[in-house]
Amino acid sequence: MTHDASRITHHVLDWDRIDDVLLDMDGTLLDRHFDNFFFEEELPRRYAALHALPFDAARDRLLAMYRSVEGELAWTDLHYWTKRVGLDVVAMHEELKHMIGFLPGAVEFLRHLRRLGKRVTIVTNAHESGVSIKVAKTGLDRHVDRIVNAFEVGYLKMRPEYWPACRRLVGFDPARSLYMDDDEGCLNAAREFGVAHLIHSAKSSSQRPAAPLPHFMSVTGFGPLLNGRAAG
Repeated sequence: MTHDASRITHHVLDWDRIDDVLLDMDGTLLDRHFDNFFFEEELPRRYAALHALPFDAARDRLLAMYRSVEGELAWTDLHYWTKRVGLDVVAMHEELKHMIGFLPGAVEFLRHLRRLGKRVTIVTNAHESGVSIKVAKTGLDRHVDRIVNAFEVGYLKMRPEYWPACRRLVGFDPARSLYMDDDEGCLNAAREFGVAHLIHSAKSSSQRPAAPLPHFMSVTGFGPLLNGRAAG
């Protein structure tokens, strides 16, 4: 049975059991529409122009490139992609930064976590160059205690090696932590490591329909998570 947002409307998180909140960035707090547009439309369009290819052929070629390094740090390394495709991917991010923004309700949720007194850490697979552009555009860093990119940890979040390394870096207790992500592979790896409270972000893009997962508590917005009271 699918655990959709309507199912968990009455679910109340026991915040007394949670000290650390680990949050994905793209598709959980920030609208993944930017990344989808960038890598599936704009980069293929410019790659097609550079190599005199039809758009569909260029996109197919790039999608195959993406798959060839999926799960490796190169998958999200903007400098790697700049070299591989012959286009300045970091500069393109800067050029299109007007498209970067929060998902609806994300800032309210972050403020809610502040009121509850939780330690909030962004754990993202994104490359530090992209993180810097997105932070400068959104002010995300003002709402959290720390932002950790995968290159600091040494692995992407869907890899089992990521979670013990991230724990050593951040110092969270898996049994008293909540982790929210839109990626099933990342959530599975966190569950295998023993992170106790897992939430799936089912509405990762404002421009695409929700995609709930059957094996996780899926939410299509932050409303169901806005419960609990600040200490005292």
